[in-house]
Amino acid sequence: MIILGLSGTVSHDAAAALFIDGKLVAAAEEERFIRDKHAKNKFPLEATKFCLQYAGIRAQDIDEVAISFAPISLCRKDRWHFAKRYWYAPDRALMALFKGNRHYKRNLVKTYTMLTELGLDPAKVKITPVEHHLAHASSAYHLSEFKGKTAILGIDGKGEYATTFLGYGENGKIHKIKEFYDPDSLGGLYGALTQYLGFEMLDGEFKVMGMAPYGKSDRFDFSRLLKYDGKTFRVNTKYVNTIGLRRYKKNGQSYYFSKKLIDWLGEKREGDEIDDPYIDYAASIQALLEDVVLKLIEYYLKDILVENGGKLCYAGGVALNVKLNQKIIDLPYVNELFVQPASGDAGTALGAASYVAHERGDKIEPMQHAYLGPKFTNDECIAACLKHEKKPAYEILSNTPEKAAEILAAGNPIAWFQGRMEFGPRALGNRSIIGDPSAKGIADRINAQIKYRERWRPFCPSLLDTVAEDMLQTKHPAPYMTFTFKVAEAWKNRVPEVVHEDGTARAQVVTEKTNPRYYAMIKALEKINGNGVVLNTSLNRRGEPMVCSPTDALNMFYGSDLEYLIMEDVLVTK
Repeated sequence: MIILGLSGTVSHDAAAALFIDGKLVAAAEEERFIRDKHAKNKFPLEATKFCLQYAGIRAQDIDEVAISFAPISLCRKDRWHFAKRYWYAPDRALMALFKGNRHYKRNLVKTYTMLTELGLDPAKVKITPVEHHLAHASSAYHLSEFKGKTAILGIDGKGEYATTFLGYGENGKIHKIKEFYDPDSLGGLYGALTQYLGFEMLDGEFKVMGMAPYGKSDRFDFSRLLKYDGKTFRVNTKYVNTIGLRRYKKNGQSYYFSKKLIDWLGEKREGDEIDDPYIDYAASIQALLEDVVLKLIEYYLKDILVENGGKLCYAGGVALNVKLNQKIIDLPYVNELFVQPASGDAGTALGAASYVAHERGDKIEPMQHAYLGPKFTNDECIAACLKHEKKPAYEILSNTPEKAAEILAAGNPIAWFQGRMEFGPRALGNRSIIGDPSAKGIADRINAQIKYRERWRPFCPSLLDTVAEDMLQTKHPAPYMTFTFKVAEAWKNRVPEVVHEDGTARAQVVTEKTNPRYYAMIKALEKINGNGVVLNTSLNRRGEPMVCSPTDALNMFYGSDLEYLIMEDVLVTK
């Protein structure tokens, strides 16, 4: 069967994913095509066009469309919980009770509109809603390689009403054990503090996580924000996860926290510096998140993990918190953690499609890599150069990996544009800015002159599988930059530019099988400096989506101080 999965149903991170007979063929995020980060209030029209084009099929060939948002019956406790907890905003509470499925109906209209634009009569294709957190769960469980009974964890801001999912998968079927509902949201709580710390929700949570190691979590007690009794938690909406009149407002902007939080902690942070006491606030919220999640896993999932080999699948926006993931891996009863690389809401396109494909009898093939987007030929890269207003000089390389290694070893960063674009927020060596992590100051240079982002934010290493165990002190799989690991002492001075303040690195272990071109380039660099590690960050400037096309790459290149761009075998220099 041909199943198209769609996300964007929660007003951001629109994406499309295409499964054919249980195989994930293509997936892409709308933001990359329309150049609008997170594609807020958009549906994945261009992403869907790409998926169909890549697979060589027409819209009329689609058997079923899966959307990652479902109607929730008034008989379920989801809506009643929401109404009860938001009693102080009666308009919202009553809306949940009497018109609780309006968002689903709105998404159905958007789906009909998009399918019509594709030339497909919506009446001639089956459209199936999948609960948001079931889509997250499926994206991790069905696409993992785990066999047997497998624990499943899902944590994000919220879907329809659910915010946290704990359950298990067995013989392809997903079972719920426990769900928590809005406003009791760990993702929402972390997002509220993200706003307070001066960053944008949905985008700045990574920055809070990166700031946390600079602070001390024991300087402030954040327990008043959340009550946890060992099996349930309750967010204090007098401070965070607020709506309506309770929200703090300043300069015409409304925030996801109240004035009571300001009265307690002081004015919200502004600017790009990491300063006191805000670094300690970041450390405190990170510690609170870790503490509650680890206890939830122990209470609800420990027995499943102990009795079935310690396999855990994880998705949802909070699953991209790599510091938390390191703590999960360290649990004595977790032997292997699979985090869906597109754990955010874009990944629900994968999950909705895989869930429906399984329900229709397809055997879902495990996810082998995240290179699921568009690719371009040398001729297309040259054509983009010829059309570009800067009229760039270029040359065709015959030994691209070796030439790239030479440029890196000379202390220069490179815009590296190769193969199929990654799906998910991590650059995994196809749409990357790369550097030699042994070159002193390369991280500061990229932050200041190329990425134009906060100077204290860390960069990640991509490393050969042959050196991974020695550097990271573990055999745990790490293909997607979804975990941090303690870097061995002997390596800290060898690759200092990718070691964070706390001695960890968010690593991508590269294999020749999954990315032979990237592997060859790192191998060539290893022959020069002996390390087998490259600094890797996404190919974009601050506030922009990752680049998609050769034209995007050229625009980014000429909008920064980069001096070298390699698109397939085409080298562009300034």
